[in-house]
Amino acid sequence: MAASVDWASSAEEQEKLITKVDNINLTTNDHPILNGSPKTEVGAGGLPEDKTTDEAPVSPAERSLLQKIIRRGLVENKNDIEVQRRDPSSPLFSIKSFEALHLQPQLLKGVYAMGFNAPSKIQETALPTLLADPPQNMIAQSQSGTGKTAAFVLAMLSRVDTKKDYPQVLCLSPTYELAIQTGEVAAKMAQFCPDIKIRFAVRGEEIPRGTKLKEHIIIGTPGKVVDWGVKYRFFDLGKISVFVLDEADVMIAMQGHQDQSFRIHKLLPRNCQMMFFSATYEEDVMEFAEGIVSDPVIIRLRREEESLHNIKQYYVMCRNLDEKYTAIANIYGVVTIGQAMIFCHTRKTASWLAEKMSRDGHAVALLSGDLTVDQRIAVLDRFRDGKEKVLITTNVLARGIDVEQVTIVVNFDLPVDVTRNADCETYLHRIGRTGRFGKAGLAINLVDGPESLTLLRQVEEHFGKKIQQLDAEDVDEIEKLGQE
Repeated sequence: MAASVDWASSAEEQEKLITKVDNINLTTNDHPILNGSPKTEVGAGGLPEDKTTDEAPVSPAERSLLQKIIRRGLVENKNDIEVQRRDPSSPLFSIKSFEALHLQPQLLKGVYAMGFNAPSKIQETALPTLLADPPQNMIAQSQSGTGKTAAFVLAMLSRVDTKKDYPQVLCLSPTYELAIQTGEVAAKMAQFCPDIKIRFAVRGEEIPRGTKLKEHIIIGTPGKVVDWGVKYRFFDLGKISVFVLDEADVMIAMQGHQDQSFRIHKLLPRNCQMMFFSATYEEDVMEFAEGIVSDPVIIRLRREEESLHNIKQYYVMCRNLDEKYTAIANIYGVVTIGQAMIFCHTRKTASWLAEKMSRDGHAVALLSGDLTVDQRIAVLDRFRDGKEKVLITTNVLARGIDVEQVTIVVNFDLPVDVTRNADCETYLHRIGRTGRFGKAGLAINLVDGPESLTLLRQVEEHFGKKIQQLDAEDVDEIEKLGQE
């Protein structure tokens, strides 16, 4: 049975190893609401009685994990790379092929076996620096899906001296799940290098007192690494030659992890190569980085800005919940859709809609705040793989999760803030799930009365862009949507 993960607690305090996510097969029929029990209570006018949102905020660690899950392959980012370095006399190089790195043949074979035919932008700039001699420290910023994990894992594997039977590389991740993700990349990349040994320092991994670890690479969470390296001395932190801090923005957001990371860093040798990776580049992240990494090469891959210019926006006037559903059915039945995301304000509305669409034969996935982390991962796995074409969700996925094949976003309910005014930032993030990476997108807003029409006008005023009305009963008009 998959356990729910308490993201706020330290790794060593959490329960034993959870069942592998790959073994979970969650469909709409597995969800307690979608298989007919319990039913959603419906109030007057057909609307769910609870009109207030009941979603807990998603932690930075969980958002990072879900992003890694949803991104199976690399996304193309056309934005510029900004490189800063302290030593302007030392030239920077970039590579256009992995052969140019002069990797060990077995490692190169592993890279190609993973499907990496050519380096991504972050890889072509970062790898020559990470693999240079003498080793150079680096702070790199790039969002999930751009290949940063593969970049630092390749550098980790390249630095291993298999003639030495003790840990030489240490990689810290903020949570068990993120550490496992990194370890799986390392294992695949090193599949033709049987002499390289990897050890997880995560919850559930126990070692007898007095043991001296012989694995070359340790991938773990801060609490467990402090236990193994400082408290029990299972390995010598003074012999670590490469130190990787992954998901630094998540790390500093988690209580205790920042102090533990500094504690580990103090015991590392002065000539240890530092690799610091972060999806964001806020001031607190940089302060944290500069406390760990001396004289770094700094690489920024500018994040693709969410904008409305390539997203067609429409609204449909509806009198009640049933008309909202009919509008979705009409659009979905006429427009050729890769995959769709439908945003609802509450869990109850999302559950009602998912149940109704599922009954009508649509392949629907439901993701809301009452699912465990493992269940959310399983839902996203199936959606990413195309096993469900429609993902119904609340604000759990409003921001930070990019699904390249999503072509339409439906606001079943327009987002509101605590004052019941339009939440324009959430609106932008929601419809930004389509139109990603320069592709054309389509956003449909369902308006069911004066209150939601007022919200729509607030959105129009905020962005200075008119949202066109669509007649969801006019098949010819709907067909034009798919042709634009």
